[in-house]
Amino acid sequence: MTRFEAADPAERRKLYVDAITAHRQRGSEFVTLEVDGEVFDTDGDDGTFDDGNGGESDVGAGDGLDPELGLPWIQFGDGTINVDCTDTELETLKTVLGEFPAFKIDEIHRPDDAEGVNVRISAKADPNRIAQCLDAIFQRVYELPDDVRIWVVEI
Repeated sequence: MTRFEAADPAERRKLYVDAITAHRQRGSEFVTLEVDGEVFDTDGDDGTFDDGNGGESDVGAGDGLDPELGLPWIQFGDGTINVDCTDTELETLKTVLGEFPAFKIDEIHRPDDAEGVNVRISAKADPNRIAQCLDAIFQRVYELPDDVRIWVVEI
């Protein structure tokens, strides 16, 4: 792989495909994708956050995105997508996955020592379809702006 980030929707999907391909070629355990931390940049005065489109929001890029929960991330490995989300985001995730019939929730784990849930999703599809699903999860589950930058942080 020669690039590790993208912000344009089409370029992000190409990035996901490249990362999945590199992960499979290397035989690594998983690939980790993470939202750029700039989504939480504050203006420094009143605690509002840059909305990614030149404006401000009280809670960051998405209406429900909480900077205290950390950056949204997705892992993919061995035909499984792994995400952490809140209960509200889980409902949106279920809706998104309804549009991708080849993707099914295998396990929902609710750790006692953490807020939210960890979800494992069976993703037995080609890299292009997986990339479409990953981008839909980032965009709709985490309510991120269209031009959010995603980084490949581990392969």
